[in-house]
Amino acid sequence: MNYHIEVCIDNLESLHQAIKGGATRIELCSSLALGGLTPSFGFMKKAAQISIIPVYAMIRPRQGDFLYDHDDVEAMLLDIEAAAEAGLQGVVLGVLTAEGQVDMTVAQALADRAKLYGLGITFHRAIDQSSDWQQALEDAISLGAERILTSGLAANVELGTEILKEMVKRADGRISIMAGAGLTADNVQNIVHATGVREVHLSGKSTRPSHMLNISEDAKMGNPNIDDFIVPVTSSSAIEKVVKALS
Repeated sequence: MNYHIEVCIDNLESLHQAIKGGATRIELCSSLALGGLTPSFGFMKKAAQISIIPVYAMIRPRQGDFLYDHDDVEAMLLDIEAAAEAGLQGVVLGVLTAEGQVDMTVAQALADRAKLYGLGITFHRAIDQSSDWQQALEDAISLGAERILTSGLAANVELGTEILKEMVKRADGRISIMAGAGLTADNVQNIVHATGVREVHLSGKSTRPSHMLNISEDAKMGNPNIDDFIVPVTSSSAIEKVVKALS
């Protein structure tokens, strides 16, 4: 049985590592620590030049919830165009109303823009914050999305196994359910066997020390609790282990 292994990354070094590990698709983001935000145009274009596998860009203009105002939506539409111009294969998106339903007016506008440029669509984990996942699933199908990325409404895929199984059953081949959040080589076999998902999503997070020779102990670029001289990168071996577990 063939599986898709999607790896989410937020730097070009991780792109190389993900491909080396055997990823079959990339979710391109900035700021993975915030759940993934829209990558820059330069990042998208360079990723398209490097990658030998499909790359989907996250379209999420800010951290926080999935309730967006007019300016946010306009930016998202422009970012979809940028993804197409950069040469990517698809986009990852999701929008909700204040009541937790899929905002179909906005979602349809975003989906139409993606389709205009021949981009594939992943509906992301906004479904995990929806008030009615069954309806959200039907909405994602009506938008023409290829897949839904979800943890099964839980903090991680292990806790969401039962809902993931229900999602796969309800989808009935009309849309792919992709399991993500806390997925590793240690649990991936159990997840796919228990739920029936054929696509999985992970970051394969690791870190490496900075190659800087001059290490500043005082100046901080952001959160004072984050070490600027530790670089987050995808571990190719972590991806390889997932690929091996599914082979």
